[in-house]
Amino acid sequence: MSNATEHASEYAFTGAPEIDAQLKVLQGMLDPITKARLASLDVKPGARAWEIGAGGGSIARHLAELVGPEGSVVATDLDTSRVDVPDGVEVLVHDVRTDELPGDGRLFDVIHARYVIMHIAERREILARLAGALAPGGWLLVEDAYCPDPLRVMTAPDDEAAATFRRFSGAMFNVMREAGSDTEWAYSIHQEMRALGLQDVQTVIHTDSTTGGAGGSLLHDIHTRQLREQLKAQGLTQDDLDAVSRIALDPAFSAMWYETVSTFGRKA
Repeated sequence: MSNATEHASEYAFTGAPEIDAQLKVLQGMLDPITKARLASLDVKPGARAWEIGAGGGSIARHLAELVGPEGSVVATDLDTSRVDVPDGVEVLVHDVRTDELPGDGRLFDVIHARYVIMHIAERREILARLAGALAPGGWLLVEDAYCPDPLRVMTAPDDEAAATFRRFSGAMFNVMREAGSDTEWAYSIHQEMRALGLQDVQTVIHTDSTTGGAGGSLLHDIHTRQLREQLKAQGLTQDDLDAVSRIALDPAFSAMWYETVSTFGRKA
């Protein structure tokens, strides 16, 4: 296993201990979605898989179960210190923008990236590289969030709380955009995969509401601390952030979560 090294990145969502809590919440929310998509691809035992942006390693572990001992999994990230995987999964510090493709030139039967490519300016070039790393018949599964507008509040303790959360949500998206994320990229992936020659391209969209004190609402609370200075630069005050934290933990609050757009295509 390689040790983490420094890579230049404008990715906004960094900083321990918040990143650890963030990964735990995201895995709980998104892993069932990703596992359902992988099930639809019918990943075979013996397949060769690449997990990009492995985070805590939960999907790399799942891929290892799917491909079995006769298959192989490579899990890559800029920081591999949190990747928890069984023996046999190769873990590499890797920058998908600049580093050579992992795996000594061998092509992959399945490549997966979740909530990664939308944050990278060279997203189209990276998508092309990933399509080129597929073996014949191999699948590329890219999942990103679509979030062009403030999240819709479904219920709130009062009108002031709803308005405060909407301002926070809009500021969050501005922080992401200023860091180089494309919050509308997810709906471009289908067309991009088709243009790259991938076949059987399909897009599935998942969204649901999150209630205060659970799921995505816990991330809102985390982000009030993780992105404190960036959010203040967007005009929010510490009182605003404290209010959002209280709202996000209040069971009387609920809001829609980002759309998770899962797009997959197969190399001929």
